[in-house]
Amino acid sequence: MSDIKKVTVLGTGVLGSQIAYQSAYSGFAVTAYDISDEILDKARERFAGLAATYKAEVPGAADGKADEGLQRVSYSADLAEAVGDADIVIEAIPEVLSLKQETYEKLAALAPAKTIFATNSSTLLPSDMKDFTGRPDRFLALHFANRVWQFNTGEVMGTESTDPKVFDTVVEFAGEIGMVPIPIHKEKAGYVLNSLLVPFLNAALDLAAGGYAEPKDVDNVWRIGTGAPVGPFQIYDIVGLNTPYNILSHGGPEEQKLAAWLKENYLDKGKLGIASGEGFYNYGN
Repeated sequence: MSDIKKVTVLGTGVLGSQIAYQSAYSGFAVTAYDISDEILDKARERFAGLAATYKAEVPGAADGKADEGLQRVSYSADLAEAVGDADIVIEAIPEVLSLKQETYEKLAALAPAKTIFATNSSTLLPSDMKDFTGRPDRFLALHFANRVWQFNTGEVMGTESTDPKVFDTVVEFAGEIGMVPIPIHKEKAGYVLNSLLVPFLNAALDLAAGGYAEPKDVDNVWRIGTGAPVGPFQIYDIVGLNTPYNILSHGGPEEQKLAAWLKENYLDKGKLGIASGEGFYNYGN
């Protein structure tokens, strides 16, 4: 068993909420942090929705375990309070490097020396952030896939500065919260999952943005041709369109063109994916 008992998750968006709830569901005391009480009120609704989903989809969750998980979550908009006694802080804030760097500078001054810092960044390298953490030996990446209770990989990736004992502790912790730990032996942008997934999604977006095919037809081809349960644009809607937009807007010229198309045709119209009720598909209520 790892020596991690208290978990703090920074960010209560789609994936941050899932990481926090899965940790609480697995028996850990969890603090969910976000920047305002208003956002945390929405997070409480999201956590309640996750509990209902677990009851419907996870064997044994309906026997009280899902509700017990909710009781292990506390909420805070005070960063010092949220991280004051944390054994691990898992950062799941937007994919903006400067924002992450600023956040780690604040964490370095507030968290106790024992605390491990783990970024859930989808595409940024942990080495881009390590010098801002104040503890590069206790910093690494712990990356989750969306719908963590179902697609339960935990990709663990350190830097050349990460203490091997810290790396092993986080691998063990990932297993304790129900993930299948995937140790990654050297830094790779996108880890394993997104090294495969991001080029696939970008290729689909290029087909739609270039006027070659409608998103629903691209999805149909993928589902029919491969037997996959969902197509790339359904995946976009599940993830939420802000995340791919942030990633694309920091890429090269071709990626930035896709980001601009996504912003003009979807983000600027409030079409952010399932969470907003509409993205590439309309989800009604």
